[in-house]
Amino acid sequence: MPTLTVVDPSYRTFRPRAARVVTLVMAAVVLVLTGLLIAYLPTLNLGDQLGFAIVGLLIAGFCWRQASVRARVDDDGVTVRNLVYTRRLEWAEIVSVRFGSGRPWVQLDLSDGDTLAVMGIQRADGAYADAEARRLATLVAQHTATDRDD
Repeated sequence: MPTLTVVDPSYRTFRPRAARVVTLVMAAVVLVLTGLLIAYLPTLNLGDQLGFAIVGLLIAGFCWRQASVRARVDDDGVTVRNLVYTRRLEWAEIVSVRFGSGRPWVQLDLSDGDTLAVMGIQRADGAYADAEARRLATLVAQHTATDRDD
């Protein structure tokens, strides 16, 4: 009989809600419209059809990548997947979590003086985003606590 592993809910992957839905719908719309253009424009030659198909696929691919931004947490740290790159951080590398007004997504202050945006927690999600930012800040605090508060 397989064993069932219970996962702490605070370790759920951070993903945006609104942006994810919008970009996946846009990807589907682009693919459908591209297919309709190719199928129903009789003046298109094979090169034009290929060009439309390539552009449609590139736009849909960009939308898919936007929909797949996330931050995955585990006992060792955080893996942040943003639009262009993915970066792995150990908990000790994260100094603070900021989500000030006007910021489109959470920002991590890192021990090397750099900052890293976490596009998996987006302001467009409103109260849900605020709760997710607090959850990430709590995880950082739990994993970076020391005997002395220095």
